[in-house]
Amino acid sequence: MKQKTALEDLLQISVSLSSEKDTATLLEEILQTAMRFTNADAGSLYILEDNTHLKFEIVHNKSMGLYLGGKSNKSINAVPTAEKSNKEQLIFSSNIPLFLEDGKPNLSSVVCNAVHQAKTINIPDSYTSHEFDFSGTRLFDQKNNYRSKSFLTVPMNNHETEVLGVLQLINAYDLVTNEIIPFSEKNQKIVEALTSLAAIALTNRLLIDRLEELFESLINLINQAIDDKSPYTGGHCNRVPDLTLMLADAVDRCNVGPMSSFKLAAADRYELKIAGLLHDCGKITTPVHVIDKATKLEKIFDRVNLVEMRTEIIIRDIQLLEINNALTSQEALIKRQQLIADSQFIYQCNIGVEKMKDEDIERIHQIAESYYWFDKNGCQQPYLSSDEIHNLTIRYGTLTTDERKIINHHIVSTISMLEQLPWPKHLRNVPEYAGGHHERMDGKGYPKGLTREEMSIQARCMGIADIFEALTAKDRPYKKGKTLSESLHILGEMKLNGHIDPDLFDIFIWEKVYEEYAHKFLDDQQIDSINIKMIPGYQERPLPLN
Repeated sequence: MKQKTALEDLLQISVSLSSEKDTATLLEEILQTAMRFTNADAGSLYILEDNTHLKFEIVHNKSMGLYLGGKSNKSINAVPTAEKSNKEQLIFSSNIPLFLEDGKPNLSSVVCNAVHQAKTINIPDSYTSHEFDFSGTRLFDQKNNYRSKSFLTVPMNNHETEVLGVLQLINAYDLVTNEIIPFSEKNQKIVEALTSLAAIALTNRLLIDRLEELFESLINLINQAIDDKSPYTGGHCNRVPDLTLMLADAVDRCNVGPMSSFKLAAADRYELKIAGLLHDCGKITTPVHVIDKATKLEKIFDRVNLVEMRTEIIIRDIQLLEINNALTSQEALIKRQQLIADSQFIYQCNIGVEKMKDEDIERIHQIAESYYWFDKNGCQQPYLSSDEIHNLTIRYGTLTTDERKIINHHIVSTISMLEQLPWPKHLRNVPEYAGGHHERMDGKGYPKGLTREEMSIQARCMGIADIFEALTAKDRPYKKGKTLSESLHILGEMKLNGHIDPDLFDIFIWEKVYEEYAHKFLDDQQIDSINIKMIPGYQERPLPLN
């Protein structure tokens, strides 16, 4: 009957171990299960690192109430003594070297010996054993009024007979007499079977972890390529994921309002993180001269320099006319002054920061018609080309309609790229989260014209993060980073005009997500005082329901 129970327990723990996704929890479960099977009072678990040393991961001692490492998040290096002063401490080395200074295997340590020999070591009484060095154990016992007697040390071998770590149990207790007894052969076999199952589960977990690390490294490689291609927007690829998670975490902890039921599990958070890192991967297809277009006349270079050169040529021609008496000095002076004023106006329009008025657009056309110059062949050339006029009369920013379409196409490329990938189940929402950050709640966004009801909360979070990052970014070629108060004012107006999610905006304010982001990414001069009640669309935080 006991064998059947042990077998059933092994099968149950096998299922549990194979389904566990958190490595720390997995290791803890391995140790606790082995201690339960053998009725051991204490146990430790070590992981092999770099084939050079064993790393202490977990230490448990039931009678001492000692739980270090693993999920406890308590340092494994220092253990308080049981003495009344409680000041003296016994320090454990977190790393146990597998080899001595001369390069020979460290066989005097039980755990190291188990690794080198790849076999179980069962010691009935450490105090009568002379094969291994137990001086450190005896010092621990002396300082803590404890007696580490029976030891069972089992290497964790994977399917390729490679040692992943070591499981060590201390002091098996007799269930009847409550005395310390040696670990039985039967229990040894059970623990060996358990460590085999555990090694398989740990191998799988480590493989998954490494694949995830590789995947994230590839994502960072893409973002680095975008960064190298356009240093002005490279930081954007890293700041947006951070701000997206800040807002999603705030929604998760906010216990009031219409989104109080939203919860973000660890797997959901990882999925959103990946989506954030990939949200602009389509920019790798966007031409550099469009991404980095700092002024209206910029392409490969800023063509305002060509306009300045033509201005100098026309000034030279005016001077020649004056010399040849075709113009009076007064007429020449007036023409030069007007030309210089017009060229300065062109220079200001070229910056493209403010909205361009109708009269300014008309003046550009008048300037274009007022001047001409002669090339080296004596042919008359226009002061401004039709393409230069088209660019200089852009009403907002520095991009023409066609260039803005090229920029906007990056999200189409992003979605197309992401939808082609064979996403695993826990990442299947990445294309939707990443592809929705330019949609609007009123359905006027792009590329799909989705409404609020057609979008996930995660995608809506990323939409706000993308906008707020762009408003405050100080590395754009065409503008300075706005202050917190300016950015929140614009964001509030976007809430009122149906651009962003109103409930998420409220949480953004209530939970002070903007402050968390500002202290991490903004310059001091951008962090100004804010009266949140003056922010457009501001709504008081409701009281929590009892």
